[in-house]
Amino acid sequence: MDTAQPNFTTPASSDPPRRGSSPTTPPSPFTDSSSSPTALSGGASTHATDLTSLLSEASKLSLETVKKSSLGEPPAVTWPYTHASALDDIPGVAYGLDLFLKSLMVESEEYCHTSDPKKERLYFATGFGLIQCIKALMSYEDDDLLSAIGHTKHGNVIANEHRKKAPSLPFRLAGYVTGFAGTNWVKNMTTVERHAELVYAESLFEKALLGIVYSGDWLAFIKEALNMRSTMQVYRQLGKYLEQMDAEALARGDGPEDKSVDVHFRSGVYLGVGMSHITLSLIPGRLATLVELFGYKGDRHLGLALLQKAGGWTKESPEPSVSQEDEGVRRSICDMTLLIFHLFLSSFTHDGVDVMMAQKIVDWNLKRYPEGVFFLLAQGRLSLCRSQPARAIASYQKAMSVQSQYRNLHHISFWEMAVSNLALWEIEESLKCWRSLHKESTWSKAVYAYGVAALLVQLGGEENQAEGLRLMTEVPKLRQRIAGKSIPLEKFVARKARKCEAQGGRLFLPALELAYIFQAIGRAPRTVIAEQMLPLVEAALAKLKPYEGAPQTYGKAAVEFWDDWCLARHLEGACLRYIAYPGPDALVDPGEVVAIPRAEAAKRSSAAFEAVFANGHKIELDHYIVYHAHFEYGRLLAGMGDKDGARTQFDLVLSGKHLEVNAAGRKVRRQSLCFVLFFCGLTTAGFAG
Repeated sequence: MDTAQPNFTTPASSDPPRRGSSPTTPPSPFTDSSSSPTALSGGASTHATDLTSLLSEASKLSLETVKKSSLGEPPAVTWPYTHASALDDIPGVAYGLDLFLKSLMVESEEYCHTSDPKKERLYFATGFGLIQCIKALMSYEDDDLLSAIGHTKHGNVIANEHRKKAPSLPFRLAGYVTGFAGTNWVKNMTTVERHAELVYAESLFEKALLGIVYSGDWLAFIKEALNMRSTMQVYRQLGKYLEQMDAEALARGDGPEDKSVDVHFRSGVYLGVGMSHITLSLIPGRLATLVELFGYKGDRHLGLALLQKAGGWTKESPEPSVSQEDEGVRRSICDMTLLIFHLFLSSFTHDGVDVMMAQKIVDWNLKRYPEGVFFLLAQGRLSLCRSQPARAIASYQKAMSVQSQYRNLHHISFWEMAVSNLALWEIEESLKCWRSLHKESTWSKAVYAYGVAALLVQLGGEENQAEGLRLMTEVPKLRQRIAGKSIPLEKFVARKARKCEAQGGRLFLPALELAYIFQAIGRAPRTVIAEQMLPLVEAALAKLKPYEGAPQTYGKAAVEFWDDWCLARHLEGACLRYIAYPGPDALVDPGEVVAIPRAEAAKRSSAAFEAVFANGHKIELDHYIVYHAHFEYGRLLAGMGDKDGARTQFDLVLSGKHLEVNAAGRKVRRQSLCFVLFFCGLTTAGFAG
């Protein structure tokens, strides 16, 4: 292999257009030192270039100031490098991953860079690209995204160079007749070529993901979606090969797994095929039907089983059967993927979610990585899912204290603590977190600005009101687009901000509404709901009661009353529902005393939702309340054991039909219900059997 440094000469137009920008004039990645390679054209005459110059300014600073870790000597890197020796780098990449998971991110980045300064080695080039991908997704900055796209493209090219060369068209056609195609094609690869096939799919997935985040139009999205399809195709072929090898080993009496397949390749196939199945299973029903026409169908439970297999996790055993010494290099990534599903995606779906499995994975990995920021974040989320927000905050604070190299990781903690403090109804503490996000994070400035503004309006006072109104006016201008489409949550907060401005800086229970949207009410201890949140709603309803006979005298306009009244009744119903039936994963303190009995709470909750249905047609702006009320009413019925009634409510929401709304609500385009369906659509699975 030619070891000269490639020349990066691909024109800027090959990069996906930035979200919200013109697709014909994207920013060039070659205009400053923060850019990185986008394509490669190697040659013996090409001069060697230090890839440090292609890092972002923050990365260069990090590499200059890095402190050496105290983990002993890393594995030796063999020179000169050849394709045949590519797998000798796996111990080194495992060492770099270990550094990363110990919260020594900069040390990991430096080790990967110095081990392969020319980025020509299969595992180091793609491993370094993965680090850049993670950094870019955390920062969401244009320069970091472009840098990561360049490095993942470069890793993809390196992986492609290591792959088995595709046969000619006549040979491929003959293969379908003779049976040489498919799994036999993989079987005839060398071990290095099979690993290269796996790494090629991984880097193509990273590049496609970054491209979707960076792009601003549908054309770029479609292009990257096709790359995702290619990735899944490779994974599916490798998965079938692994199944065939294991079946043959079992037939020989050497099963259940073929010992000739190394654990590193096996863990990578489990990761790729498992993620593919889970991703496809999360696609909404109608779109899933279309995808199935092309031969792609997701089996969520199979995907979860494959990810668990990489670490040897079972429901029966508290410890994994695969030890640290016998694991594949991608085992920890499989564990993290399981945690993302069980703890984060569980906010939108319940089918397959197993919080007890997440507990095992978190506990085991924290023994291994006691200062691992990712597993501390997972520990915090686990506590939040169990309605223990105070414990969650402690974990998030520790996650921030163990590392300061990647400041953007702190933003995850700030977000989670903002929600956790809302669950404790600590408005001032939550406000501090929203302010930090608004000041530093770039993921969704519109949501962060609205979070600050909503809490200021809730707190009241002349100065708070003035600052809150000023921020409300900024929210609609801060919206972003991904793949040419608005983000549902940003669309929602922009509408609420415009409503606040139109009402002279007034919003009704904005902090509690925000707590509901971010599921903080569902994660709150029942005593907090009963003693702080519910009395707030009841006091607000008491203030509205004098206007029920003359709603036109309420507020600045005659249309304001019923929006506020229905919101109050909806929040009342939600609070009472959680008092009666806490979330399925909540750990209820046996000694907790709640003044409202379950039967009374359920009865009052049902009456509140029915009041929303009866008056929903009077709502002028916040039509989402009606759909969420049906969703929450369905969950209440499911808790009471009425599965058929619950399914009826969920089907009404998922039908996309206009429910108890007036003519103004019916004129709203169907896409405006996207927020409701995004929030409710996947969550219904598992509630009604």
